Amino acid sequence: MKIAILKLSAMGDIIQSAFILQFLKQHISNIDIDWIVEEGFKDILKHNPDITNIKTVNLKSIKKSPLNIFRQIRLLKEYSKENYDVIIDLQGLIKSAISGKILSSNLYGYDKNSVREKAAALLYKKDFNIPYHINTIDRYRLLINQAFNIDITKGDILNKKPYISYSSDDKGQIDQYISKDRKNILFIIGASWDSKIYPKEKVANVIKEIDANIIVPYSNDKEFEFVSYLKDVTPVKLNINQLSALISIVDLVIGNDTGPTYIAWANNIPSITLFGPVPPTRIYETDINKLLKSPSKVDPYKLNREDYSIQYIKEEDILKLVKELL
Repeated sequence: MKIAILKLSAMGDIIQSAFILQFLKQHISNIDIDWIVEEGFKDILKHNPDITNIKTVNLKSIKKSPLNIFRQIRLLKEYSKENYDVIIDLQGLIKSAISGKILSSNLYGYDKNSVREKAAALLYKKDFNIPYHINTIDRYRLLINQAFNIDITKGDILNKKPYISYSSDDKGQIDQYISKDRKNILFIIGASWDSKIYPKEKVANVIKEIDANIIVPYSNDKEFEFVSYLKDVTPVKLNINQLSALISIVDLVIGNDTGPTYIAWANNIPSITLFGPVPPTRIYETDINKLLKSPSKVDPYKLNREDYSIQYIKEEDILKLVKELL
């Protein structure tokens, strides 16, 4: 069987959903899996042994130049020559559904009551009712189960193999940041929305109370300014595969609702994820992966980017979990 997974973006969503690969391989013999992804996010999948081919698109370019739509259609038609038996649209958006329809008529996805953009469901050959408000991991799990008539259980996922991969060269680049005689804690300070970011003053208060080697990655000038405010930390600028390698060997990751924090969950590394304007249902909470949610109520169908309630998560609550996890 030859299938393709459509999960175009964003990084956190791709990381959350990639757990399905190992279970598809386990349950279906002789399966080849391609992944269709936006060009800018391909590196997070680069070293995954369960993917046969990563095929990229650049749908984002259409916003800048509408004529690029024809280039992207030609690209998708070229990919359609792979003659996929099934395309699974994990995204559930109109743009992903249209892309999947170009790739194959055998397009499966969520039904109209299970997605925000209901018109997407009109393009699916088979659609499945999986409530939008439930845990994100369960949505992916249940869609794959129903599409292929298999049984991936929650217990299976809790016992998953680490699945965000990296090269030995990537690991060689980050060994220098690891302390041999102290606990190593990685603090993820960035996020896609400002309202998802735990305030720097509170991050500083948490760090001040922890006796450990604190590593803080940054990727742009704004995040570097944040890191520069902090004391007694090791700032690092890494590509996504080097960061994956670093996350996979530290003792604990603390971070906002963002892709790099999810890598800890994906690779079975202790973590504390801080949620503000989004529901705390993006990962499974486990014995080693803990969540803290601000007091605000969140409507999963209509997220409020102006909800800055993450600032009300108490430093002492984070420190309590740090103590437990270490």
